[in-house]
Order: sequence, then structure tokens, then C-alpha cells
Amino acid sequence: MNIIKLSAINSTNDYLKGLSATRHIDNFTVVMADHQTEGKGQMGAKWEVQSGKNLTFSVLVKDLLLDVKEIFYLNAAIAVSIIEALQQFRVPDLAIKWPNDILAGNKKLSGILIENNIRSNGEIHSVIGIGLNVNQIEFEGLPKATSLALIMNNEFDKERVMITILESLKRNISQLLNKENEDIWKKYMSKLYKKDIPMTFEKDTQKFMGIIKGVSKSGNLEVQLEDDSIVLFSVKEVQLLY
Repeated sequence: MNIIKLSAINSTNDYLKGLSATRHIDNFTVVMADHQTEGKGQMGAKWEVQSGKNLTFSVLVKDLLLDVKEIFYLNAAIAVSIIEALQQFRVPDLAIKWPNDILAGNKKLSGILIENNIRSNGEIHSVIGIGLNVNQIEFEGLPKATSLALIMNNEFDKERVMITILESLKRNISQLLNKENEDIWKKYMSKLYKKDIPMTFEKDTQKFMGIIKGVSKSGNLEVQLEDDSIVLFSVKEVQLLY
């Protein structure tokens, strides 16, 4: 596994995308940085971390042959991979907040950003950005953030954590390559945050009650409303208030 280590960069995703656009690089090439100046989250949100304390890295995954309608399987595989890796460190109360934030209890521990490039032959080349709060213990202005150090009350070897995640990711990507999608999907659904529990949502400043029943194969959230109808919401269309 080729790991490129940088002290600081604007975005590991952007760096890896630029690298893969100009030369051949191996599958599962990793770019990690101690500090990102322009780390990105879902839909353009910023991922802010304390320099040197946390994990920010990106992974190139290529040669996947998924139906475009089922590309969310990749999101599921990555979220499941992080969960399975953190379970090896005995991190409790892990869940996946749709679409792919990783929570411990009710607090955010990790975020994922996937940028896909679908080739004319159907192959998917993906740059997977992962941010994981590891040794940071203060999150000013971020009451819903946490870290491994806060949860487990000790510091972690960041590179060991990253390698554990990468090994888990390779196993689950191998399952996708072998068309073993349903096993990954079952794992994803089993860890879906607040599934089958009534909760409050917000859409266009309007609050309403609903129950998460699942996620469609295309990645839309399935919510049962008070009249028992099922409505599908796309990413960022609705907010879970928790």
C-alpha cells in the first residue's frame, strides 16, 4: 500500500485527484496530512480539525464496476469499514448517521467525503476522504463533536488507527468486487442511527416527526411520516435534529 505523508495541504482529496489525473497511481494509494487548510465535508461543508491531533487522509479506489444506481454501496462499504475498524479498538456505541457520518453515542467522531469519477467503460474511480477525530480533546463551538481520546480516555497511535481502517476498507471493497453487496448493506442498515425510533426532522425550516425505516439503494433516506406514508429524502434535503 502506497502511503504519501504530508505535513500540510489544502485538501488531501484535491491532492490525490490531481495526482491521479496526471500519472498512473496504484489502487489504494493513500494521502495523509497532519493538517488540512481546506478540508471538505459533505456538500461543501468544511471539516475543521486541530493540527496534528487527528486523522485526515484520502484513498484512491478504482476498477469498481457498480451500476450507477447502486453507487451508494460504496458509501455503505466505507462507513461499515470505519465502524468495524473502530470496534477493534473497543470504541462503544458506534452508529452511522445517514448518509455516512460516524457517531459514538450522539456525537460525531468521523466524516466521509467520496468524490466519484465514472469512466466511459463503466469503471468507477473514487477518491475517499476520511476525517477522524483521534487525540483532540477540545472542540470549541462544536458541542456535538467527540474523539477517540475523549471516549476512551487515552491517546491513540494515529497511523495504527489509519492502517486498521485501510485493512477493513480493502476487505469490504473486495466484497463489492465479488458482488457480495447485500452483506455490506445488512451491516450498514444494522448500524443506522435512530432506525425505527421516532425523532424530529427539519426541512425548509419546518419541523416534523418521522421514523427512519431505512435507506434506498440509491442513497435516499426512507422516513415514515405520522400518516404512515413513506417519503424519500436526498442528502441535505432534510436534517435530523438530535
